[in-house]
Amino acid sequence: ATTAPAVAPPPAAAVAAPPIVPSGRFTLEPYAGLGAWLDVYDWSATYTNGNPPAGLPDIDRMASLGVRTLYIQASKWDSPTPVLEEERLRPLIDRAHELGMRVVVWYLPTLLDPGADLYRLVSIAALPVDGIAVDIEGRNLADVAERNRRLVQLSADLRAHLPGQVISAVPVPPVVMEDINPNFWPGFPWAELAPYYDVWQPMSYWSNRLASSGWRDGYAYTAANIDRIRAHIGQPNAPVHSIGGIGDAVSVEQIAAMLQASYERGALGGSIYDYRTTGPEHWPVLQRFNG
Repeated sequence: ATTAPAVAPPPAAAVAAPPIVPSGRFTLEPYAGLGAWLDVYDWSATYTNGNPPAGLPDIDRMASLGVRTLYIQASKWDSPTPVLEEERLRPLIDRAHELGMRVVVWYLPTLLDPGADLYRLVSIAALPVDGIAVDIEGRNLADVAERNRRLVQLSADLRAHLPGQVISAVPVPPVVMEDINPNFWPGFPWAELAPYYDVWQPMSYWSNRLASSGWRDGYAYTAANIDRIRAHIGQPNAPVHSIGGIGDAVSVEQIAAMLQASYERGALGGSIYDYRTTGPEHWPVLQRFNG
């Protein structure tokens, strides 16, 4: 997922809250097995100058490749509507369901306008989907203490709107914040977030690491991030779905190493960010996430 520009979004519209999703609809099932990721720069007209590269044929291809869950960005902080291009999004969701896949929608809050962030999250959760994920990487708010406070409060508010639902956290991985750059997000509130999320999907993109760091390693990076998250939230068996990447900068061997680390830790499933950058040579090993 990509970090939004550091520009404040408009205030949330003063309209009634979207319908609350019925309790029990979102489960852990979508996080099991192989996933594939699309962002707004893949599928929307708004963010591709009217020429989105991904469409229904890609959903068909995902199904043929054994993808069990489509993770699709359904809103952005500056999108013109809370649900981005629903007339284009809904057919993608429907096709995935027709082909037996699950769909999890995701959104990256900036925390500059928590009311707007919450409105977008609840709006996309009301779509006919199987889960919602919060992409936690936005550092638009410079005041770290206030950013942490708003993140925890937003998470609590989302939980209040979705009682009994499985909600996923997609955080910057601990190794980034603790080893690579301790100034990236000091004092990240892992323990405070723990009550509000049911599954964790760390963005363990080892291809972003330098070889000299020791972390450009699919096994070591995946393993450390899973282990540290579970330790930080005090849940040694917390449900996890590994995300590796970036697709066009990883090898088959490194994906196999990521899969091994995930398997040893009982991860529910795994995926590579993102679908369009994943090469044809990667899919056979990725299919092993399906067991």
